[in-house]
Amino acid sequence: MVEWTDFERSTIQDIFSKIDYAVVGPLALSRCLIVYPWTQRYFGNFGNLYNAAAIMGNPMVAAHGLTVLHGLDRAVKNMDDIKNTYAELSVLHSEKLHVDPDNFRLLADCLTVVLSAQMGAAFTPAVQGAFQKFLAVVVSSLGRQYH
Repeated sequence: MVEWTDFERSTIQDIFSKIDYAVVGPLALSRCLIVYPWTQRYFGNFGNLYNAAAIMGNPMVAAHGLTVLHGLDRAVKNMDDIKNTYAELSVLHSEKLHVDPDNFRLLADCLTVVLSAQMGAAFTPAVQGAFQKFLAVVVSSLGRQYH
């Protein structure tokens, strides 16, 4: 089990209470698909992903980015049991979708970059540390089925 400090808990809850899901989710997934183009292989049914402009304007990418970000709400609400919270999603991504588990880390990194840009000076090293710890636990939980 992960130990969370009061600062970490309050920071994660604060971030998710202020985040603009409709902006951050699509931007994070778009960035991931652009910066790491091999991740596009999982989104073959999303249509035109041929260049950055197409990805940024793709409504299916935006919708899935929003879905992913809202999926993190489950972790925020269950910070003491993230592994079990994501057990079904781990099975889905490993056994049905066959997603390379390293892609979760890549998306988490892109989410951190986007959130940093959105938060500006409020994204202090301490806030980043709490956020990245949170994402590391989520990524580990999503990759659990692969081990």
